[in-house]
Amino acid sequence: MTDNKESPKRPSSADGANVGWAAVGYLISGIGVWGFLGWIVDRWLDVPKHFGMMIGMLVGMAGAIYLVVKKLGA
Repeated sequence: MTDNKESPKRPSSADGANVGWAAVGYLISGIGVWGFLGWIVDRWLDVPKHFGMMIGMLVGMAGAIYLVVKKLGA
């Protein structure tokens, strides 16, 4: 008698590409959203030289890296 055990699923190259595109999406959206919020704070507080936008982009980048490591990391 033979056991009908399923062979382990081999990951395809599309799985890795999906993870890569998800990471890029997190990074772009995090920087974009938080940069926009920083720009709004700049306009509201009349801060010179886009200081709020730079801080927002840095916060967005840090948050996006955290999400990539937390959700997509091994």
